[in-house]
Amino acid sequence: MTPVLPLWFEIGSMVVLVAILVIDLLLIIKRPHVPSMREASLWVGFYVLLALVFAGAIFLLGDVQHGTEFLAGWLTEYSLSIDNLFVFVLILAAFKVPSAYQQRALMIGIVLALVFRGIFILVGAAIIEKFIAIFFLFGAWLIWTAWQQVKPGGHGEQGESWLIRQVKKVMPFSDEYDGGKLRTTVDGKRMFTPFLLVLISLGATDLLFALDSIPAIFGITQSPFIVFTANVFALMGLRQLYFLLGGLLDRLPYLKYGIAAILAFIGVKLILHALHENELPFINGGEHVPVPEISTGMSLGFIVLAMGVATIASVVKAKRDAKAHGERLHLGAAEIKSAETNTDDTAS
Repeated sequence: MTPVLPLWFEIGSMVVLVAILVIDLLLIIKRPHVPSMREASLWVGFYVLLALVFAGAIFLLGDVQHGTEFLAGWLTEYSLSIDNLFVFVLILAAFKVPSAYQQRALMIGIVLALVFRGIFILVGAAIIEKFIAIFFLFGAWLIWTAWQQVKPGGHGEQGESWLIRQVKKVMPFSDEYDGGKLRTTVDGKRMFTPFLLVLISLGATDLLFALDSIPAIFGITQSPFIVFTANVFALMGLRQLYFLLGGLLDRLPYLKYGIAAILAFIGVKLILHALHENELPFINGGEHVPVPEISTGMSLGFIVLAMGVATIASVVKAKRDAKAHGERLHLGAAEIKSAETNTDDTAS
């Protein structure tokens, strides 16, 4: 039987993680500001280091299997969280959120997302325990999502726009922000501010992303504790990562292909696992299908490879584009200088 982590460690970890989130939220509410690159870098580094220390504790208190599952799950959720940032950037830009209050919006949205994902995890774990064939659906969903990632126009936000339109129909909203408040008074009438729409959009977006991330990590581990903590660590650094990456996101054009590869890979792994544990009577007479299973170590290796190749390819492309742009500017400057010289010669 696979050894489990000590109960005191699981409870203690949850208490510490929740305390960190609460302290982080209180700091943002008390002192809203735009973090410097140095501050954002230090926070991101702190959360990454914390996740690695946590993984080390799992290796020591549990075993290699649990430690590897956490690392693979955390990297998967982190890569999907970076994908979240693309949408977050669009939402905050669309609503023209004041820079000083972007941190507050992100932090509250992340807390809401954790609550939603926690519910998803509990429901998913209960379903898996009673109905292992759910992995067929999870796997098919992840493969379809991978295709949506890479096909042209597959990253839209129509659902969120529809949601916001419905909310505006039933609730009065002001046109201007009132600091970080959710409600304000305009001409003596109490109204909600656009800040509430921002929080609804962020929460709804992360809820939609949970439909991808929760099945993906359940393809790596069936431990609800590891699933939840991997999500917590991935989301904890998301706010600072938003300010650290900022304009860098549009310089990673191949990132979506790396994420799509990970989703498709885990989708295939889930389907193979479902076949291996098959109990459906219309598949192989209800008997287990002798198919190869993908190990957690192999999953971790593929995740690192996919994100590494996508990032390196994006950086190479960015350098080539910058070089080509510089050559065009140089050529344009040379043509202007040549035209000025010809004009001077003609005048002479």
